[in-house]
Amino acid sequence: MKILLIGRGKMGRAIEETARADGDEVVLSLGRNDLDRLGNLGKVADVVIDFSRPEALSEVCAYVRRTKTPLLSGTTGYTAEELAALKSLGTAAPVLWSANYSLGVAVLVRALRAVSDVLKPDFDIEITETHHNQKADAPSGTAKALLEAIDPSHALTPVYGREGNCGRRGQNEVGIHALRGGTVAGTHTVHFFGVDEELEFTHRAASRQIFVGGALHMARLLPGKDAGVYDLQTILFGK
Repeated sequence: MKILLIGRGKMGRAIEETARADGDEVVLSLGRNDLDRLGNLGKVADVVIDFSRPEALSEVCAYVRRTKTPLLSGTTGYTAEELAALKSLGTAAPVLWSANYSLGVAVLVRALRAVSDVLKPDFDIEITETHHNQKADAPSGTAKALLEAIDPSHALTPVYGREGNCGRRGQNEVGIHALRGGTVAGTHTVHFFGVDEELEFTHRAASRQIFVGGALHMARLLPGKDAGVYDLQTILFGK
């Protein structure tokens, strides 16, 4: 597989190192200082893998739309409008975006979709996420994906942390809390608090390598697919 890699952060470097070790070819690796090279670049790879920053979106979109190269994106911190622009590329090429390429998280999302409607009427729901002290955005993209799995109709009101005399917890609230420290690769817990019982779903990442391996595995599945927007659920479970 030939890869055009966008992003030279920790994830980008890990993807490049692992891809080369697996026998893939990283044709070109671009960062914020030379991203403008995309404007003069033709189709040089089987897939674009983007683990950069939201500021790179316009140039990545222009390149994918022009060359129709499949895109796998793991960039987080997008606004709703930016994410919509990314997904609009599905008219030109196969596009896969996920905040988390862990197989375990994909299964967690599926599990939450299955159980949340049963629990929501009688249980309070809170989401906590923990990451290393270098992570720039909060809450994490994975926490947002878990919230979407729980509440796809957006009937709940997100509350991002609590401070002071904030009053009683509202019945339709869902609390979302971000912890930052050390070198934590990522821990996400969804808490369901009922009367005299609690249920928790937790996923812990021991290292970034689970995301790297998952992203490369999914990237190999994109070339040859019809133009459109894909997600892990569609690829792994067929729906």
